[in-house]
Amino acid sequence: MTTKQRFEYILSWFEANMPIAESELNYANPFQLLVAVMLSAQCTDKRVNMVTPALFAAYPTPQSMANATKEELLQYISSISYPNTKAEHLIAAAKRLTDAFNGIVPNNIEDLQTLSGVGRKTANVICAVIWNQPTMAVDTHIFRVSERLGLTTNSKSPLQTEKQLVKYIPENIIPKAHHWLLLHGRYTCQSRKPKCDQCGLTDWCRFFGKK
Repeated sequence: MTTKQRFEYILSWFEANMPIAESELNYANPFQLLVAVMLSAQCTDKRVNMVTPALFAAYPTPQSMANATKEELLQYISSISYPNTKAEHLIAAAKRLTDAFNGIVPNNIEDLQTLSGVGRKTANVICAVIWNQPTMAVDTHIFRVSERLGLTTNSKSPLQTEKQLVKYIPENIIPKAHHWLLLHGRYTCQSRKPKCDQCGLTDWCRFFGKK
């Protein structure tokens, strides 16, 4: 089996079995998604969705968040992992959005990464979800699932995984493929106890073949 064949089969399986694949974070505009993704680092989407309604109501724009104090933000995000650091990043990012981008979330990876607390993964998520750009954000789920399925081989970093994935995934489905792999890792191909008995990809899975 070639790598190309493996990708074609796995992607076609996802297309047939997971036709709707999208972010589980709740948001109404690019700024809200940016904030939610920043908060989701090492935290569950479920927890983020519990705190963002009140947070977005209090700070609906970058300008309003830029004027907040760390202590004020902490009242809303204290239950999120690393709240102090994230509060600082949110305020700094909001200030840069206001000062450098007129309050508009940039639509490219380079500008997004100039925002405090925004790395390549977060920038890729924003570009893929908001503007449907062919950017592959690699989190721990995608890193793990890609290696187990054999979509990547001996990848040592998220960037290596990203490069191997985009080499074989058609550009037009990269944003959707990101969610396929992420959701598969979140609910089926879990880290400690993968649910192989519930997975339809075992015939093509390198990890399952070695068990």
